[in-house]
Amino acid sequence: MNVADLPKVELHLHLEGAAPPKFIRRLAKEKSVDLSRIFDDGGNYAFENFAHFLQVYEAATSVLRTPQDFARLTQAVLEESAKNGVVYCETFLSPDFCGGGDVSAWREYLQAIQETATKAEKETGVTLRGIVTPIRHFGPEKAKRVARCAAETAGDWIVGLGMGGDEGQGRQGDFVYAFDMAREAGLRLTTHAGEFGGPESVWDAIRDLDVERIGHGVRAIEDPALVRELAAREITLECCPGSNIELGLYPTFEDHPMRALRDAGVPVSISTDDPPFFQTTMRREYSMIAQAYSWRESDFRALNECALNAAFCNEVTRERIRKILETK
Repeated sequence: MNVADLPKVELHLHLEGAAPPKFIRRLAKEKSVDLSRIFDDGGNYAFENFAHFLQVYEAATSVLRTPQDFARLTQAVLEESAKNGVVYCETFLSPDFCGGGDVSAWREYLQAIQETATKAEKETGVTLRGIVTPIRHFGPEKAKRVARCAAETAGDWIVGLGMGGDEGQGRQGDFVYAFDMAREAGLRLTTHAGEFGGPESVWDAIRDLDVERIGHGVRAIEDPALVRELAAREITLECCPGSNIELGLYPTFEDHPMRALRDAGVPVSISTDDPPFFQTTMRREYSMIAQAYSWRESDFRALNECALNAAFCNEVTRERIRKILETK
């Protein structure tokens, strides 16, 4: 079997960041908003570095203004996931973009997203779950409001809290209150670290926030003691190689440390992060990784098993997805 055809589990996907450029251009036209500056001549998202990427991301998100906009976005994203063989996905959702951090407004957005996801699952076969996401560069106070939204809607569909945004703003420990609130509500925890923040940001995430997964985390490879700690604690890294390469962390897939981390006993998984921004897909990630590392079908099945074990869903959902992975 071509490894790209395997059923896939994806743990690290930003819903807004997965918006196809064509979808955002169409929505901008409907709302009479000029977003031409964020696209290149081919109609793709255009940015120069990570800081510029965040600006382009937030500009694209600016036309997502209503629950119905997010319902349409969810449908478009899940259709793309299905094309790439994804059978289970956890997506980051920010109440900052869905109602401005107001719990009542957030519930309206969430209802639209969840209803669309439930209907789309029957059509596409993709099971979606949500991880509520404070935006780091929006600051700790806004993170508290986001965490309250997460705590108020925690359950079988909203399953976790996971901070994104600019790692250069503040420290992981600044957000302890928000993460403690989510933990008390029964939510599972992850956070972006070890991408631009270096290995120390991963140490901070472990020590200060006590997370069980790390978004990216690949720069842990620079600290052997940290690698051993991740392996000993069985903290899963949500690796997004194509994203890291596109943003300049590593020049090629061959240079990406995911293989070395896995060889050292660190649990790793494969995700796309913000796929249309980085012109990637889950099929492409699998193909490029297989070529770079000479990994075979058995390796990718093991990676999917690792991702499923680290997923934040309930056990009923986990076992249902496991059967799909085993039979395809």
